[in-house]
Amino acid sequence: MDVLSRPAEEFENDQTLEAMWAMKAYEHAEIYFNILCSVDPKYLKLTPIDDIIYKEFREEFPNLRLNIIEENELKSEKSKAKWRPFCEKFKKRQHNSSDANTILRDRISPKPRRCQR
Repeated sequence: MDVLSRPAEEFENDQTLEAMWAMKAYEHAEIYFNILCSVDPKYLKLTPIDDIIYKEFREEFPNLRLNIIEENELKSEKSKAKWRPFCEKFKKRQHNSSDANTILRDRISPKPRRCQR
């Protein structure tokens, strides 16, 4: 059995690995930020199955407000128990979905603004 296919519970968190993941996540977030700022959102598709993901997301999380994300609400044991299986559903359909880590924007401005750095 490949070590990467073993259950996550068998591994301890390594600070070096966590820092490396955070750096890689930042790089990916920066790329997505640049894409988001360069395209009108109504035309933006990040994956070929965006519409399916959103439809199933809304079925699984019908009451989750997207304009203001409450971190404590997402990190509850109940939410975590729902989130991981939701992400796993799309793992085989997306070539680069090797992990269930997610980066979310926690606040959405009521008025659309131009992207700024």
